[in-house]
Amino acid sequence: MRRGAGAAVVTAALSLSLALAFVFGAAPASAQQTAVIPLPAKIVPGNGAFAWSAATVIQVPRGQRDAKAAAGYLSDLWKRSNGITLPVLSYYARPAASAIRFEQHPGYGPEAYRLDVAPHRMTVSASSAAGLFYGAVTLWQLLPVGRKSGAIPAQTIIDQPRYSWRGLMLDSSRHFQSPAFVRRMIDWMAWHKLNILHWHLTDDQGWRLEIHKYPRLTSVGAWRIPAAVPGAAAPARYGGFYTQDEVRDIVRFAASRHVQIVPEIDMPGHAQAAIAAYPELSSLDAKPNLPVSNKWGVHSHLFNLEPSTFEFIENVLGEVLQLFPSHFIHIGGDEAVKDEWNASAAVQARARELDIHDAAALQTYFTQKIAQYLTAHGRRTVGWDEIMQPGLAADAVVMSWHGAAGAHAAAIRGNDSVLAPDPALYFDHRQSSLPAEPPGRLDVLSLEDVYGFEPHDPRLTDAQRRHILGVQANLWTEHMQTEQRVEWMALPRAAAVAEIGWSAQTRSWPDFLERLSSMSDRYRIFDLNYADSVYGIQQRFTRAADAIVVTMSNLPELRDAAPDAAIRYTLDGREPTAASALYAQPLEVAVGSEIRAATFIGRAQVSRTWNARLDAHTGVRRTSHELDLCGDGVGLLLEPRAARTSGDAPLAVDIMNPCWIYRDVDLGQGPQIAAAVSALPFNYELGQDAAKIRVGDNKTPAGELEVRVDGCDGRMLGALPLPPAVRAEIQAKLPAYRLPAIAGRHDVCLRFARPSLDPLWALDWVEIGT
Repeated sequence: MRRGAGAAVVTAALSLSLALAFVFGAAPASAQQTAVIPLPAKIVPGNGAFAWSAATVIQVPRGQRDAKAAAGYLSDLWKRSNGITLPVLSYYARPAASAIRFEQHPGYGPEAYRLDVAPHRMTVSASSAAGLFYGAVTLWQLLPVGRKSGAIPAQTIIDQPRYSWRGLMLDSSRHFQSPAFVRRMIDWMAWHKLNILHWHLTDDQGWRLEIHKYPRLTSVGAWRIPAAVPGAAAPARYGGFYTQDEVRDIVRFAASRHVQIVPEIDMPGHAQAAIAAYPELSSLDAKPNLPVSNKWGVHSHLFNLEPSTFEFIENVLGEVLQLFPSHFIHIGGDEAVKDEWNASAAVQARARELDIHDAAALQTYFTQKIAQYLTAHGRRTVGWDEIMQPGLAADAVVMSWHGAAGAHAAAIRGNDSVLAPDPALYFDHRQSSLPAEPPGRLDVLSLEDVYGFEPHDPRLTDAQRRHILGVQANLWTEHMQTEQRVEWMALPRAAAVAEIGWSAQTRSWPDFLERLSSMSDRYRIFDLNYADSVYGIQQRFTRAADAIVVTMSNLPELRDAAPDAAIRYTLDGREPTAASALYAQPLEVAVGSEIRAATFIGRAQVSRTWNARLDAHTGVRRTSHELDLCGDGVGLLLEPRAARTSGDAPLAVDIMNPCWIYRDVDLGQGPQIAAAVSALPFNYELGQDAAKIRVGDNKTPAGELEVRVDGCDGRMLGALPLPPAVRAEIQAKLPAYRLPAIAGRHDVCLRFARPSLDPLWALDWVEIGT
């Protein structure tokens, strides 16, 4: 039960386990014996301990290739995490006082294994290559990272997964990730016993897979010009794609980690990148000259239903099948807006030929035709839950993203399904309300929220429940511009998904959080940019005469699970340690001071260090994070260009109503208001909802930041004119303005009046004071 790299070996580890079990309440036997994630099905404590060191050897029977592969993987992991290399030998190469054995025996399930830890030997037994591999992963997790020797408590682990589909979806269409990153992701997925990488390769914003027969899919469809505010210079072309050789290499690597890659080629919607490359695929009667889209949201362009288009799709899928040996091929099927089909004379003529009378039935026809092709080639169709229409192939898999309802309905009708619901497993939501969170959806999906998701549906019969293949979390990357951000948004929430998909229904959040500290050690030693949000520190500043009052706290999800968590801080510029001052009550600190703080559990620092320089603006200035949004339309954390170089937090904005409320302001002395704003490109496809956004109410050419009281349509106290959008693309500080004196304290509303949707104006910060 390690809390840091300096934890002692088995005796101290067992003592700490018992102490933490006392603090957290009665922990499961697993928590007292091992910090493995996901939690094994059964752990039986033994007597004594297995001592390991650089003299330990790994042994396999001659001729058991799967056992040798798992042994080699363990040796490689051990070298990478602990810096020692254990030789892999046959049983009879030489006697060993300290040996780890891998043995392949019949009688275990497809991914099941058994791990026996005895004083002189550890043995991993399984029937399958996957079971032996997962036994190696569990054994590795029993070892403290960074150490050269130690001991593991004697125990027997008997384990198998709850579900066969334990997945993550990586969206490489919206933002391209390097092949090296994809392999790195597959590597850490394997540590969590996640076995499906759903790879989203095509969409409106980019086609990422090389197709030899159609080279324009990548020469044109893999590149876009990013959005910019009106009048700004066009940004450099952005994109990238995976060559077929790169894909083969990634698929081989995934197979070595027992991860199946399920490719997604989206159809009939989310097709703009393909249509930009080959306009003849469009449903419009006048074939368009479309760019690859630089907007987020639901687009209207669909593939047409001509025989030549199905020939194109089948040719594409033919190459996809050559690259990906997966049993499953994902064809998308979601968010197919039917406006173009309904308006197209050619599509309607085709519908009459097919005796199809509505657009929804046309998509059913489309799905059935593609599913028949895949079935004929020995593959199973997977699609988002919109494919669930009458006539869906019996072997098709429904991926339920509209909550869990799609999986429930699919199971009842006899189709296999995967739970991938929004919002419960959508990892583009931020993990906390802390300002350190990167861009994404404004609503919070915390680690505890993810861990609390339960796929078991008690309304289903046992026979129906067998159609639930498992769970999957989705990394939609509209706002994840960098690979580091993808890791932050994935980890450690992926660990929670792994436990949901592998472990028994009865789980404990405090126990999981305790075990996560050991997994976090592995994230650090492999330099993964994991989120420490669950351990993060909330802070608030208020002014008190010439001083600043600093209030700090941990998030409720940590306080409830780990009441021994503590915040320690320094005011002298040094890093906090376990010996630093313990935060117990609000601090009164002089202007000009620097505060550094971190969360500790025992003597181990579990959060990154937070620091702030307290200047004359502290306690007066409020960022967009510290204000309330006026509405609840489409809340996002968005990044102005300045943040890419300055490291500033992204801006909190409701794109349907860019408006903020500064609560409880004393207006009695007629205070001065100052604000900074940014102009952002309005690159969103909202369909008819765009008409609901208020525009055209500006009084000056670029618009104004209105200041109101008594509600956001209440009394106007002033209006700060906006500069041209190009000048505010980085950040623009508006001229200070003296507000009229009004007795008492008031909520002040700040909203933008503007001539058009584009640009989207956002508030960086506001100060209201004397």
